[in-house]
Amino acid sequence: MSDYEKILKTAADYISGRSGGFTPSFGIVLGSGLGSLADHIEQSVVIPYSEIPGFPVSTAIGHKGNFICGILEGRRVVAMQGRFHYYEGNDMQRVVIGVRTMKLLGVKYLFLSNAAGGCNPAYNVGDLVVITDHINLMPNPLVGPNLDSFGERFPDMTCVYDKGLRELAAESAKELGIPVKSGVYLASTGPTYETPAEVRFYRSIGADLLGMSTVPEAVAARHCGLKVFGMSVVTNKSNDSSESRVLNDGQDVIRMADRATADMTALFRRIISKIEE
Repeated sequence: MSDYEKILKTAADYISGRSGGFTPSFGIVLGSGLGSLADHIEQSVVIPYSEIPGFPVSTAIGHKGNFICGILEGRRVVAMQGRFHYYEGNDMQRVVIGVRTMKLLGVKYLFLSNAAGGCNPAYNVGDLVVITDHINLMPNPLVGPNLDSFGERFPDMTCVYDKGLRELAAESAKELGIPVKSGVYLASTGPTYETPAEVRFYRSIGADLLGMSTVPEAVAARHCGLKVFGMSVVTNKSNDSSESRVLNDGQDVIRMADRATADMTALFRRIISKIEE
């Protein structure tokens, strides 16, 4: 067992001990401004990241930094109330430490959320977008010695975001009367927002959404066999003109994500309720 695998096991054992041996089937990563979904988790055990051995501490705006175990829609879930970003100075092994710890705890389904820029001109601020695929411009979290106990050396990425979960999302959105779109998420390192030239380039290669997270977690999750669902809230329209006075602002992103939290929460709850553990 590598030193990194020992860190993962120690973290999982600590969370299991704090939660009374809780064995979740669902993992949720809550991005910028979306942490209030955790308020709906019942019988919750809240563990700050700072108390979990080996865990970094999230410094991003709008990330509370808690690992939460409990019940949502009658299902056993763990939620990360805030994630770890590469731009915070974490290496990729630390960025995905939460996802791999979830795997060790027993998670089979991973729900990822984020606040993203709308690169697709058809998107508007406040839109909910189901992620169908991604473009990765960040370091790959699988670089380095393979973790054979988690997955194979060269995992297939043909369908990172599970088709069955996406179909459940469409069904759930229709039932709830919540409009959703779908698109491709592009992840870059940040922490700068994109230049207008970059926005035009990303759009030309097929990106609909622009962000600085999610993809490393999705890759690590697929490596260890989790089924992945991803959703973005469009919190700003990507600026493709250097003459525009509409500038990107981190606090605005949080405010826009807060407005969409109720709909995303309702969707996640409905989708999870439809899945048998």
